[in-house]
Amino acid sequence: MTGKARKSAPHATPPHLTRERDEIFREATKRPVHLRGRFILLVFFGGTLGTAARLGLSLLFPTDGLPTTILAINLAGAFILGVLLESLIRTGQDIGMRRAVRLFIGTGFFGGFTTYSALAVDTVRLAESGEPEISVLYAAGSLVLGTLVAWLGIVCARKARQ
Repeated sequence: MTGKARKSAPHATPPHLTRERDEIFREATKRPVHLRGRFILLVFFGGTLGTAARLGLSLLFPTDGLPTTILAINLAGAFILGVLLESLIRTGQDIGMRRAVRLFIGTGFFGGFTTYSALAVDTVRLAESGEPEISVLYAAGSLVLGTLVAWLGIVCARKARQ
């Protein structure tokens, strides 16, 4: 060596990474998401559409006794939510369009489409109609199957990205 320190070449950050880093910084310095009007509106309108879809399906496929329509809605919603959230996580930070999609479709639409309250009310109705064993099986089965199909949705999304 000649005694001179070698200068390393400056490493330029690619423009797309700079934009994403800047977006992450801007998001981190803003008010929390749950306090921003546009995000509240995304959840509100998504939830309105999801609730309307659930009501429409419940009216289209009425059930006597075991509420299979609500069970099917909750299971379908859990699966699709697993696919959606896993897909969004795999594509990058929860900012920009990914955040808007998550809030409108995930939290809003599928939050309104699936329903814990109907599950709870249906469970009580089954118990009060003289079928306590069926009500317990319905409630436990809904939770276990819901968890299973959400996991299956996650696995399917991972496989699709490979």
